[in-house]
Amino acid sequence: MGFRRENCCYQGSQDEAEKPTRSSSGRPEGLSRFTIPGCWRNGSTATTMGTASSLVTPGEVIEDAYGGEGGEACEIPVEVKPKARLLRSSFRRGPRVIGASFKSTGSVDLEYAAEYERLRKEYEIFRVSKNNEIASMQKKEAKLDEENKRLRAELQALQKTYQKILREKESALEAKYQAMERAATFEHDRDKVKRQFKIFRETKEKEIQDLLRAKRDLEAKLQQLQAQGIQVYDPDDSDSDDNRTAVTAAGTQCEYWGGGVLGSEPSMGSMMQLQQTFRGPEFAHSLIDVEGPFANVSRDDWDAAVASLLQVSPHVSQALWSNTVRCYLICTQETKAELDTFTRRYTPLLRRLCEGLGHFYLNVCFPEDSAGAFAPERRLEIERSSFCLLLLKSTISSSAAEDAEEAFVKSPDGRPLVLYLRTLETQALSGPTRQLLERVNAADKAAKVKVVDHSGSAEEGAALIYAQLEKVIKQELLGVEGGEGDCKDSGMEEGGEEDSGDVLWDLHDEQEQNEAYQQACSAASQLGFQKYIERLNDMVAAPPPTPPLLVSGGPGSGKSLLLSRWVELQQKQSPNTLFLYHFVGRPLSTSSEPVLIIKRLTVKLLQHFWTISGLSMEPSKILEEFPRWLERLSARHQGNIIIIIDSIDQIQQAERNMKWLIDPLPVNVRVVVSVNVETCPQAWRLWPTLHLDPLNPREVRSVIDAECLATGVKLTKDQEKKLERHCRSASTCNALYVTLLARMLTGSPWLLDKTLEQCLQCQDTMSLYILCLKVALDSLSTDRERHIMREMLCLVCASHNGVSESEVLDVFPELRMAALSSLLRRLQGLCVLAFSCGLLRFQHLQAWEAVRLEFMNGGTSSATYREKLIHYFSQQLGEDRVTWRVADELPWLLQQQEDRSKLQLSLLNLFVSQNLYKRGHFSELLAYWQYVGKDKSSMASEYFDSLKQYEKSCEDEESMTRLASLYETLGRFLKDLGLPSQAVAPLQRSLEIRETALDPDHPSVAGSLHQLAGVYVQWRKYGNAEQLYKQALEISENAYGAEHACVARELDALAMLYQKQNKYEQAEKLRKRSVRIRQKTARQKGHLYGFSLLRRRALQLEELTLGKDTADSSKTLNELGVLYYLQNNLEAAKVFLSRSLEMRQRVLGPDHPDCAQSLNNLAALHTERREYEAAEELYERALDIRKRALAPDHPSLAYTLKHLAMLYKRRGRLEKAVPLYELALEIREKSFGPKHPSVATALVNLAVLYCQLKKHGEALPLYERALKVYEDSLGRSHPRVGETLKNLAVLSYEEGDFEKAAELYKRAMEIKEAEPSLVCGKAPSRHSSSGDTFSLRGPAPLPHNPR
Repeated sequence: MGFRRENCCYQGSQDEAEKPTRSSSGRPEGLSRFTIPGCWRNGSTATTMGTASSLVTPGEVIEDAYGGEGGEACEIPVEVKPKARLLRSSFRRGPRVIGASFKSTGSVDLEYAAEYERLRKEYEIFRVSKNNEIASMQKKEAKLDEENKRLRAELQALQKTYQKILREKESALEAKYQAMERAATFEHDRDKVKRQFKIFRETKEKEIQDLLRAKRDLEAKLQQLQAQGIQVYDPDDSDSDDNRTAVTAAGTQCEYWGGGVLGSEPSMGSMMQLQQTFRGPEFAHSLIDVEGPFANVSRDDWDAAVASLLQVSPHVSQALWSNTVRCYLICTQETKAELDTFTRRYTPLLRRLCEGLGHFYLNVCFPEDSAGAFAPERRLEIERSSFCLLLLKSTISSSAAEDAEEAFVKSPDGRPLVLYLRTLETQALSGPTRQLLERVNAADKAAKVKVVDHSGSAEEGAALIYAQLEKVIKQELLGVEGGEGDCKDSGMEEGGEEDSGDVLWDLHDEQEQNEAYQQACSAASQLGFQKYIERLNDMVAAPPPTPPLLVSGGPGSGKSLLLSRWVELQQKQSPNTLFLYHFVGRPLSTSSEPVLIIKRLTVKLLQHFWTISGLSMEPSKILEEFPRWLERLSARHQGNIIIIIDSIDQIQQAERNMKWLIDPLPVNVRVVVSVNVETCPQAWRLWPTLHLDPLNPREVRSVIDAECLATGVKLTKDQEKKLERHCRSASTCNALYVTLLARMLTGSPWLLDKTLEQCLQCQDTMSLYILCLKVALDSLSTDRERHIMREMLCLVCASHNGVSESEVLDVFPELRMAALSSLLRRLQGLCVLAFSCGLLRFQHLQAWEAVRLEFMNGGTSSATYREKLIHYFSQQLGEDRVTWRVADELPWLLQQQEDRSKLQLSLLNLFVSQNLYKRGHFSELLAYWQYVGKDKSSMASEYFDSLKQYEKSCEDEESMTRLASLYETLGRFLKDLGLPSQAVAPLQRSLEIRETALDPDHPSVAGSLHQLAGVYVQWRKYGNAEQLYKQALEISENAYGAEHACVARELDALAMLYQKQNKYEQAEKLRKRSVRIRQKTARQKGHLYGFSLLRRRALQLEELTLGKDTADSSKTLNELGVLYYLQNNLEAAKVFLSRSLEMRQRVLGPDHPDCAQSLNNLAALHTERREYEAAEELYERALDIRKRALAPDHPSLAYTLKHLAMLYKRRGRLEKAVPLYELALEIREKSFGPKHPSVATALVNLAVLYCQLKKHGEALPLYERALKVYEDSLGRSHPRVGETLKNLAVLSYEEGDFEKAAELYKRAMEIKEAEPSLVCGKAPSRHSSSGDTFSLRGPAPLPHNPR
């Protein structure tokens, strides 16, 4: 039968068997996958072939797969059952030969037709389901694509929104900072109003009292003159005296004086002297343009004076900044008895006095019989001397006459001079003596020579000499006014505690750094540095953020010299820049101690912002908090802050202790450090680096030629060629090597050829230094002198910080001052030794190494010399002479000797520990105890036991006072250690002793109360602390008066306490009162370091003005006059300002603008002294010069105009003041534009002047214009707007418009009530509303990024 191909369409039925379960591969279990021949998937139709017998012929091979027209073989899952053997064989893969019978084949097909049909149906079901799944997944894919597109669009929208919000945030931050600046300005101006009103009120009260007294005096005369009706008018009493210059020391702050702003010009309304009348509103009868401190003195002069105080000039005599009080004695054979008595009996007293105040004392005298051999040494000692004493009777030797001529005649103003003249009626003066006295008298124009005229015994004469010298030392050299100083403690207590509050620090460390800087500046060699200075300028001027700048080079390459030269130039070019520098000495010295370095830099930084409260004493916190202080205070400074650390790699564990260098620096802070190439830490090598190259041949030749020219040595051509050939390597072109080579050629006692030959054999600095030591030894005449030189150098090498001349003389009693002076002069000339803080130290680290190698066997014998120093200082300790030197050296030497028991004994000497602590060496003291092996608690108990033992020996009042001081020091020490519970007991004991031994109202009791209150603050027991602070305040006010620095200290402590309790109003009042007191005391004492620094700076300037008449000298005289004005010494200020004017007129001509400057300052001085006629004449002369010499809109012209108008106003000449104010207004409009707040200030001032002249119609438009300018530039709620509104209200009231007056007055009061209250001295805005604001520092700082 025939089979045909049929279309088989399968439709699934509900009664089909259940579908097989699916395996993990996705197909039904029990099914195999194979290909059915003849099945094509074409579209959606499935076609099935007929049976195989209808298509095959014998001999054909039936293939499993059919090729077709676009057909595709399909894999159909088929259930295979084990019993269907034939079916399985029929579907076996591979070709099959058709050889079976047709019957069997057909029967198979018929038998399994039903099975085949079922499989086909299952296949159709499976295929349809999979097609549905594919379609569903395609739909999901399309849907996911759409969702992805939507999310991408939303993401882009969110990014745009984020950027918009970010911009809004930045705008909000900027608005916040602007609001803070405006708030600071509001507070600044409000405080100024209060301050000036108080001045006005006090002045008026004083005037009223004067008038009442005058009235009583005139009553008798008035009875006789009643018919005539005479009225008395006094111009001085016609107005207040508010614009009298209030001089404040440079560096002090006015109220909230942040960033160096001395004061801004308030408007007329900001100085309202309110008169309560029955008529209604208040009228402003104010003075005009009062600026506060420094009002009448040229601001350029103040900038120069302040810069001079902050940065001490290096080019002055060493006598002006040495730590040794050197008394140069000139005597004759006739006065030898007085000299011997003075030296034996009174020199120890003067030495104790100076040591108690932190200085050395040294007598310098050259015997008559050997003075001729020491001529260079005598001239040098006179130059270095602090003061000179000349003892005369009737005759004088030639050497004494030469010394007296040098000291008393040639430079009489360089130092204090004392002349002791023993006169006898029976013995007349010889001719040379009389002539000398006449020359001394002629040279003493300023009457500075103190004469002790005596006719009694030599012992009485020595006593008179001592009394005079003691007075000179206390008052003129050390600034101890009042006489009796306490010699028991380390003398820096005054400078450390009084100026720095509760922060203790060592002025010796500060002086050491000043001297290191000055010595580097005064060094001769400065060749080849210009290119480095320019690169330094470029690197420092780079935009922030900038890492520290590294100055690298080999030892002796000139790094210190370069940095000091650069700082010196920068100070002149950028007076607004604050420089903090530190020069590290040799390793293990105090200058290399990291905690002391960071503490000193922090204190220096804080001092320039008139606050040191809040500084921790704990070593780890000092290192940790320095970056925070730097960040906080740099934001307040209106200029750059540059920190220079020389030889930073010599600091102990530099990389660990100077981690703050790695952190980002504030935008206006730059750090410059110098390192040796070999010892620079690896992490620092990535910083910007300036490497110092060796000197080139031309620079080498210049250095040697300059030294030869100065000493008169001339080299031959052959010698010059040898030097040129020798100085070609890096080691022989080193700056220190070349300098040392030049000194050897010019200072060696050997023949020049021999010296040159020996020097050419030295290939590095170390070998050349060793040759220098040999040369110095050969220059001495005896073996004993050579031995002393070796021993002295070894002692300096073995010491902690060096040794002093007086200590050398004590250790070697046979050594005379003349021989020591000669030896030191040679060693200084060979760059071996130098003086620093009164101590002998090595000039360079290589010199120290050379001494260790040459004289100490490479350092192996250091222990021997340390033992000698230990013996010397232990002797002083046994004599109860605990000076700062004993405290500095003895514990350190014992630590180096590893003698823990003796070290502990020395620390338990309470005065040693007290000296270290009071000088701020807290970390050093703590390190000693840690080395001994004691923790904090055991150390405290050791101190308690030692104090109890000492207390048993105290009987008199003086010893009990010392005991109380020791208890207080222990309590403070324990408080700083973080042991307040243990600190209470010693502080309470100190309080009990002082109340019992002294008096309950003694000032020392206030000190104990203050320290005890500090412990309670640390405990957060604010109630107890407040009570103690108030008691201390009351005692201080009763003891010192209401305006003393101790009162200010208590006020500051109370203000800080109230601030911690959020009592801001009370804190603000106390802080303002404290600032006023500090202003007044600073006016008397000077700047920062007290009277001593200010007077020392004045002496320096006097030294600089002794030469010829030059423009620079006249400028220095002008600056000196301002400095004396700063000290309230008006007489001295007048002398120097007058000399400046005379010199400028001679040198520059009478019409030079600098003459106008001197005239202006002299006029200010006369105004201060109420000499108004002289002041008016000088102002008019200055105005005439400036009108002719300067541009019509020059600020200096406006400055003189303003103060002359103020003077006219003071004298009641209002009509003459009007055109000057009109001209000043015109200048301001040209300088700043018509919408500047300074123009509005001038408008208000002119309007008030018109009001005082009853010209209300002319005043009204000026007020209205000023009001609009203030509102547009400062905002409608600014205090200046309120002041102007109040003035307008008064004017409307005077005009009869009461409704408008009430409205204006109400708005003015609303503004006043809304003024913000700033607490804790927040800095005023850098963009002050006044056009006459002027800065202490000068130009603007580097740009600040918004924070």
